[in-house]
Amino acid sequence: MAKDIYRELQECIDQYSVGFGATESGVELKILEKLFTEEEVGMYMDLTLELESAQEVAARTNQDPAKVEGVLQGMMKKGLVFPRYPKKEGEPFYYAAAPFVHGIFEHQLKRMDKELAELVEEYIQEGAMATKQILPMRTVPVSASIPDGKSIAPYDDVRKILKSKDRISLSDCVCAVQHKAAGHDCDQPLEVCMGFDFYADYYVATGMGRWITQEEALARLDDCEEAGLIAQFSNSENPEALCNCCAECCGALRLLKLSPQPGLLAPTNHYAVLDSELCTACGVCVDRCQMDAITMGDEVAELNRDRCIGCGVCVSSCPEDALSLKEKPEAERKTPPERCDFMKPTSEFESRFR
Repeated sequence: MAKDIYRELQECIDQYSVGFGATESGVELKILEKLFTEEEVGMYMDLTLELESAQEVAARTNQDPAKVEGVLQGMMKKGLVFPRYPKKEGEPFYYAAAPFVHGIFEHQLKRMDKELAELVEEYIQEGAMATKQILPMRTVPVSASIPDGKSIAPYDDVRKILKSKDRISLSDCVCAVQHKAAGHDCDQPLEVCMGFDFYADYYVATGMGRWITQEEALARLDDCEEAGLIAQFSNSENPEALCNCCAECCGALRLLKLSPQPGLLAPTNHYAVLDSELCTACGVCVDRCQMDAITMGDEVAELNRDRCIGCGVCVSSCPEDALSLKEKPEAERKTPPERCDFMKPTSEFESRFR
């Protein structure tokens, strides 16, 4: 009976965001059994993607409001819902169902242990993380790879977008936390993920992140660029988060790297170009490229455009300026959608509170 309700829960979560598909091994059920009690399973399936108070959920489902509030508070502490904390005295908490990603998985940032990390690792390896054809993240070029004075599309201008955000949180990368807990090494910076607006609010309120100013965000971006991390926005015109990612830890980049042609799959609008006459075969770019798009030939580096995702990490570190970033032809460019189900827009979460 318990297995049946956890399968029902998996199918419910699979409707949301990029999905949460079933595997041959059934490891997804082990993940859910670790995260949810049977009572919480029932409560989750009573929720919707819209923020509601416990009183509203109780009225809609004919339950006791006090009991509903208690269960939802527990689920909030376990990262199983999207919460909206009271903004003023007397206002209630509000709750919405959280997808597996972005949502339940990311919310385990402070609760990740070896068992959960290994279950998630097994799940990723079985390749069932995304069952919907949604591109959750898009690579944007690091700022240092764009020549001064060169125009860039507004949705690819990471610094301009950061300057447009008033509410920014900074937190550890949950992918790196999970990867390390599963027993893997990574020496990249950890506090590199930024949430905006609604997502920043609850990350700070739940203790998963801290507030930073625009200036601090830009400085942290510089640190991430120097470390060779790949900048990725949530894939919409007005993104809800910025991740600075390592392809050894990031679930999305790990899957992309397994493809023989990540440059054709990634929603990116740039690619690197190598001037072999300037190249001195120093090997810096080979070490910096996280997609293995650059290899060392007999005398100079060689670049495979099919593997290049246009992050610019190699360009910004080339001591001889032998690499540059080019914009793809118009027919190959990918304009981000106005909204993306991967991360529900802040405007939709907050519409009822205006």
